Amino acid sequence: MKDFWRERGWLIAVFILASASIYFIHYLIFRDAHHIFIYMIGDLGFLFLDVMLVVIVIEQLLNQREKRNRLDKLNMLISAFFSEVGNGFLQHLANLIENKEAFRDRVLFNSGWQKRDFRRAAEEIKSLPVVISFEPEKLEQLRHFLLPKRDFLLSLLANPSLLEHEAFTNLLWAIFHLAEELALRPEEMDDLPPADLNHLNNDAGRVVILLLEAWLNYAAHLKERYPFLFSLIVRINPFAVSPTPIVSQ
Repeated sequence: MKDFWRERGWLIAVFILASASIYFIHYLIFRDAHHIFIYMIGDLGFLFLDVMLVVIVIEQLLNQREKRNRLDKLNMLISAFFSEVGNGFLQHLANLIENKEAFRDRVLFNSGWQKRDFRRAAEEIKSLPVVISFEPEKLEQLRHFLLPKRDFLLSLLANPSLLEHEAFTNLLWAIFHLAEELALRPEEMDDLPPADLNHLNNDAGRVVILLLEAWLNYAAHLKERYPFLFSLIVRINPFAVSPTPIVSQ
């Protein structure tokens, strides 16, 4: 408070002095103190409405605009993530999930889906068990895909815009952790013990749920704002029977 008065006190004093000077000049010219006090009280009464309009209404509109701008920047980062990592990672994970059928109905979205459909599917996915089939060859393929992406993941984690999106930050950490786990395994993974495979299964299962939830939210955003991009991810959906980017009809 002391800093406030030290920095702003002189400005407040100038405004009060300027207002008093105007009222004094008015009195010197018209000699009508009654008229001055009538308008002064009226102005004070309107002051509360003025403050309400500025502080509550206009400030709320500005906050909403700022929030939309932040969400647009955040969605740009999420879009970059799925273009660089997410879509390819989904393809690898879809090949590892044994109970793929349990997820298929909840992620095979189409142009007829509404926001509530995406929200419902994202909630249902959280309660589904994930059964991963870790064949050594597929593990190595997943490692070769993820390791070159670590720098990109770290660059996303360093972006301050993600601080407001806890769920997506958790997804990035989960993927980065899985990449680190795979990087520390031997080059040949044929002899990994069951306990270690179970540990990797838990790490991958965590990523599956977080990634699919983020993917559904991302798809809902594309359907609303960028239908042409939404059309592409519908066609390359890795849970489809025969995904292809080629438009056949």
